[in-house]
Amino acid sequence: PFSLLLNDETDFYVFLAQCEDRTASLNFSLCVNRWFKQHVNIQKLNMQAILSATAMHDEFIKEMLVSCGKIPVLVSELILVEVWKQKVFPVLCQLKDFNPASTFHLSMVIYHEATIINLLETIMFHQDSCEAAGDSVLDLVDYCHRKLTLLASRTTNSEDHDEHISTTKEVQKQNVALEFGISLKALSVLRYVTDHTGSISVIHRMLCTHNLPCVLVQLLCSCPWSRHVKGKLQKYIDGKWQNVPAEDHLKIIKLEGQVWIALYNLLLKEDCQRKYDFNNFNKNQLLKLRGFMTSVLIDQLPILADLERFLAQLAVTDPAPPKKELILEQIPEIWNHIVAENCGKWEAIAKYQAKEIFSPFHLDLKEQAQRLAETYNMDVMDSLLPEKAKCGSCGKESTKRCSRCQSEFYCGRECQVKHWPKHKEACKLIAVATQKLEKEPSVSV
Repeated sequence: PFSLLLNDETDFYVFLAQCEDRTASLNFSLCVNRWFKQHVNIQKLNMQAILSATAMHDEFIKEMLVSCGKIPVLVSELILVEVWKQKVFPVLCQLKDFNPASTFHLSMVIYHEATIINLLETIMFHQDSCEAAGDSVLDLVDYCHRKLTLLASRTTNSEDHDEHISTTKEVQKQNVALEFGISLKALSVLRYVTDHTGSISVIHRMLCTHNLPCVLVQLLCSCPWSRHVKGKLQKYIDGKWQNVPAEDHLKIIKLEGQVWIALYNLLLKEDCQRKYDFNNFNKNQLLKLRGFMTSVLIDQLPILADLERFLAQLAVTDPAPPKKELILEQIPEIWNHIVAENCGKWEAIAKYQAKEIFSPFHLDLKEQAQRLAETYNMDVMDSLLPEKAKCGSCGKESTKRCSRCQSEFYCGRECQVKHWPKHKEACKLIAVATQKLEKEPSVSV
């Protein structure tokens, strides 16, 4: 993936010169360094967008991406990395002479997809973002469908405990684990598309081409965001598995809510009802939802009362078949263009990248690792905040942190001592959690 470059001086994104054969270019070393630099910059955009949305401040990152027409560029980059992971990465890992001392570069490319889908999840919440995506929404819908089918078919795999596991095998395991989180982000993006889109082509693709209502029903049946571990129910909440107390077993989490709202939009919107074919198969699949429609669920999502009435009516009637209209259907182009352009070149690309890209010089590796470390530096995070930090005791602007947890600010020693009885327990919990994260195995550098 060498298509996207972040340029602070002129524009957010400009494309690198395209070459017919991606195994040969003028200066791949320079391109690689620029690509890794733009990965860090996109990560900063992602972090800023999340901070602005969480703090309910002006979402200027979203506004800039919309006004500069860069959302289709993000979608293109997202699909480009997906194609690389499906076509090039498996070949790369099967090369006999490919066993790099460091998997840092490989991991960055794999995490690039997660960074972009995370950014899209944040900005696609707004209708103007969906409209600014233009025709790339069709490609985005296809992408989400691929991820949701993967999620619906997901099974729990036993972990490999081999101590002598190869570096490429370790990256493959990381990729499989990361796919789960990416698929859940794609679920949220799809829900936002169903909220905002009014395009006939997009609706036709969601309902007729991919039959997304049935895919979503299968997701509810398989429930991949919950599991039982040692007799305890766990749900995937805020990016991690958490134990759920007995009194909250029937409480739906955000991911379940996204599925129900997407189903509500696809089945009850007037434009969608005219397009969807309620044949015997689709009807029987949709009626499975009645088993989930409890009073507890409807109390949490009151809009589902309309869906419950619709399903009750569907059970005793046969809706009229959709009208067969002559339409000029738009076809997604990004995936097809990338695959057609590089068809038959995957092995050559993998061999070249194994030699020239993923076996970097020590100095290049150190420089890129340092750049990524600076991205997550606490001072950089503070600079992204729209407001300066305030003292936890007196409320004045402050720059000094609690040395133990690094999360609370104070303007001086006096305020820190005064606030310690209140901060003591929280400080201990944060410090323990941080130590656990540091002990977890990380990508080797």
